[in-house]
Amino acid sequence: MSLTASGCVVVHGEREVLPATTRAEAAKALEKFTTAYNRADKDYDSTLDADYVTGPLAAIDSARLKAGRANHPAGNPDHSPLEFSDAEYTIPKKAGWPRWFLADAKANKGGQARWLMVFTRNALDAPWEVSYLTLVAPGAVPDFKKDKDGWAEAVPANAPGLTFPPGELSKAYTTYLKENGPGFAPGLHTSQWRTKRQKNARKPGLVTQYIDTPLSEGAFAPVALRTKDGGALVFFSTRHYVKQTAHTGSSVPTPDKDVLALTTGEIKQSLTMEYVSNEVALDPGKGAGAQVSVLGRIQGLTSAKGE
Repeated sequence: MSLTASGCVVVHGEREVLPATTRAEAAKALEKFTTAYNRADKDYDSTLDADYVTGPLAAIDSARLKAGRANHPAGNPDHSPLEFSDAEYTIPKKAGWPRWFLADAKANKGGQARWLMVFTRNALDAPWEVSYLTLVAPGAVPDFKKDKDGWAEAVPANAPGLTFPPGELSKAYTTYLKENGPGFAPGLHTSQWRTKRQKNARKPGLVTQYIDTPLSEGAFAPVALRTKDGGALVFFSTRHYVKQTAHTGSSVPTPDKDVLALTTGEIKQSLTMEYVSNEVALDPGKGAGAQVSVLGRIQGLTSAKGE
């Protein structure tokens, strides 16, 4: 048995069903993340927030900072500190590690969108790290199922009774993007994205190919919260490759300086770009016509290769 600094007693934390943290500690975690994120953004130095990001956000953020440092060695000339307000914390009770919670806040960037951040850690003495960061429209966040003390319910990766178990959502989504598979509602990150990619697939002198792969292991594992209506709000990750190939006598469009900073090889006939994306979706209870709604998606280039 141990006593944490907050006064919260933890007994056999690996087996007992306990809240992931306290609301006060969750607020401190958001404060520490924001400070580290701003330092890293100001200096374009990924070592300054490496202890506070993981999973898809770490992949996206570190590549962004790497490109920024390559193009601006002295730091970010456009740096403006990120600030959060009106933060709400949804903290699930669960057994074992990792433990995690959701912070939902308004920011001074992104317009009226709400910023959803999943904080996770693998031990009591480990720092809280943000694995998922997505933006959603105001009012899009559902009501969560909570007990009498206000603690939420984590939904296991293999949970039955949903349109897709959370652990299968990444694969289902990439299948949808490739084959227009079933189970997803029309929207910006589903039908509209497929239509946009189809239009870009063939242009005069250029062919663009898309490969989408699931990403659900380790720090990229999905997390889900039970909603009041019996469904789940699921955060999950995917990887995407975009290959542009020029016809003989043509050339691949010159990429911008941030893409070039992450590119290996020489761009002669083709350019393959690798992206990591993190999504948040409403996964309803299984039933006739039930469809998953993808509420938000943030995607970032992580590498590129010229050939």
